Amino acid sequence: MTIEICDIPQRIICLTEESVETLSLLGRLNLVVGVSIFVKRPEAAQNLPKVSAFTDSNFEKILALKPDLILGFSDIQKDIARELIARGQDVWISNQRSVKEIFEYVLRLGSLVDKRAEAVELIRKWQRKIEVIQVEVASWPRKPRIYFEEWDDPAITAIKWVSELIEICGGENIFAEKSQSSLAKDRICDLGQIPDLNPDFIFGCWCGKKVKLQSFARREGWDNIKAIQEGRVFELEPEIFLQPGPALFEDGLDILMSYFRSYQER
Repeated sequence: MTIEICDIPQRIICLTEESVETLSLLGRLNLVVGVSIFVKRPEAAQNLPKVSAFTDSNFEKILALKPDLILGFSDIQKDIARELIARGQDVWISNQRSVKEIFEYVLRLGSLVDKRAEAVELIRKWQRKIEVIQVEVASWPRKPRIYFEEWDDPAITAIKWVSELIEICGGENIFAEKSQSSLAKDRICDLGQIPDLNPDFIFGCWCGKKVKLQSFARREGWDNIKAIQEGRVFELEPEIFLQPGPALFEDGLDILMSYFRSYQER
């Protein structure tokens, strides 16, 4: 009897976006056979079969695709993972929450698909980009204060990797301490505090729905916040800032820097 062994997975399903983009940048998008309904990056991945939302999946469709590895993210997908494991599937749920952990995730995923060298170079590219930014912002006379909202009801503030990106780009997250908590329930903030914290920027980045920018000014006591008075209330794309993967470094850094540079130039 001859047993053929595959040294890398041949049929991968990605339940969240960051794994799809990582595999694409590593030249392994051809291994992906199913994706989340929310996938936007890369554009080519939007043509792949959609098998999952973030908190629920089409298990029959997943099984029909005959995956040999299923990739997901966070404790929020634990129920999906449990069901898939019960159905005999190989599942990797990662829990990266910081820039360092995202780099480690990319390295591990690269190693898994025999693209470790490419993953190392990708990480080095991002590290060089961060170093250049940090040299620039070190000379800035003031740090803009940032309120980042990833959900509105209840108000949930930035997760750790977003807070770190804000800091890398020369900003100050007004809820940096809350951002150390990985669970969303621990990042719920009191909207009544924010007028006193008086951020220079307000970023709405709501997961799964369009931000209503005008709603911020209508919140009680918010009309005196500098960000609102001076017109610095913006929507950020969740597919860039709320996925713990390449989009943060490929585009997220540049987006934040464009806002913060304009603040320095005023």
